Amino acid sequence: MLLKEFHAMSSKKEIVTYKVSVKELGLRLDQFLSKNIKNLSRSRIKTLINDNNVIKINEKEKIVIEDPSKKVKAGESYLINIPKPLEPKLKPQKIPLDILYEDNDLVVVNKPVGLVIHPAPGNYENTLVNALIAHCGQSLSGIGGEKKPGIVHRLDKDTSGVMVAAKNDKTHDGLSKQFASHGRDGKLIRSYKALVWGVPNIQSGRVETFIGRSINNRKKMTVYKEEKKGRKLAITHWKRNKFNKEMDITLIECNLETGRTHQIRVHLTHLGFPIIGDQVYGTGYKSKIKKLNSNIKNIVSNASHRQLLHAYKLGFEHPTSKEKHIYKTDLPQDMAKINEIL
Repeated sequence: MLLKEFHAMSSKKEIVTYKVSVKELGLRLDQFLSKNIKNLSRSRIKTLINDNNVIKINEKEKIVIEDPSKKVKAGESYLINIPKPLEPKLKPQKIPLDILYEDNDLVVVNKPVGLVIHPAPGNYENTLVNALIAHCGQSLSGIGGEKKPGIVHRLDKDTSGVMVAAKNDKTHDGLSKQFASHGRDGKLIRSYKALVWGVPNIQSGRVETFIGRSINNRKKMTVYKEEKKGRKLAITHWKRNKFNKEMDITLIECNLETGRTHQIRVHLTHLGFPIIGDQVYGTGYKSKIKKLNSNIKNIVSNASHRQLLHAYKLGFEHPTSKEKHIYKTDLPQDMAKINEIL
């Protein structure tokens, strides 16, 4: 129940106060606020709570609440400071975008090889975020923070393929829940194609391991048999699409049941079929190129400057219309050339 709403003298924030009704007794604080503040997603409200912007008030004192899961009681009043979204300090850049679909809530793009998703130390320009700011202006969700507006999920710099970005917090929240569920609710589909060294002797399979940072190299992920702190369950389904035993190369399709860092790259290397061009997980297989005949060797060598992995299909439920959206893209040129000669 809204008690009163007023805009502070400062243009940097809006202050709203809500009182818990009897019907709202026992709700989590983030649920209670999400129910009452229609224009803010639950993810955004959790962030406000974690950043000390929610205060419980009574006649005697004001208490800053830091726990989104706190159960509210009837008669309690909560004051919420809602900071206005920060103006992006990132530079808009008119980087060409291959847009597959766009509406008022989201935009689907085919990310090219070599494009970094969001700014990071040492790389503040020429990212997908810079391109999205130039294309969408201020209509990008703020959940990702100042450096990642609109970004719901990511692909590695040298992985190409389909991505979706959110234009508002409600859409961001709805898409994020689908990615967090990893398709278990039947809404999300993520399919990849990879060109790998080696030919599996079976048509398809399933890999289930734990993935965590390597003890010997913290920049690499590796497979573990047992669950421990920092290790997460990872499940990948794969099937053999096309292969050439003489070249010892296979086009493999992978579908993710979980979404761990470098999951496909780690799992395929674990199976003994590292992705061609993978400079982190496939370095021990460079000698295979030397065994190819000269014409094929040139094609593979020219393509192997990056891991040959492409996110070719993405499906999701539109958070607003609830319609099923599925987008597919062809293999990029470097992968397509090798695929043609398999």
